[in-house]
Amino acid sequence: MKEAIHPKYQEVEVRCACGNTFKTRSTKPELHLEICSACHPFFTGRQKLIDTEGRVERFTKKFGAQTAAQRKTAATVAKAAAKKATTTGTKGKKTAKAKADVTA
Repeated sequence: MKEAIHPKYQEVEVRCACGNTFKTRSTKPELHLEICSACHPFFTGRQKLIDTEGRVERFTKKFGAQTAAQRKTAATVAKAAAKKATTTGTKGKKTAKAKADVTA
């Protein structure tokens, strides 16, 4: 091995977002984790929502927090609006097809 080209391999303290700390060896001077074995659902057996750095909050703000029921309601409203738009002409007059549907 060549001398003085390898990074220094040192003992460091690893800190998790949950507050857990442990020691390991690394070439980096310090390590910060978002999730570790003490808080990971696979190891703990319990599910929890992990909001690192406000990512979940930013996502819900950007896209809105919709439930499945709200999405279904929005889809039916959109379908009704699309159906209404196809039955009326561009000037608000009913088309021949719409008139035939109404009389039938």
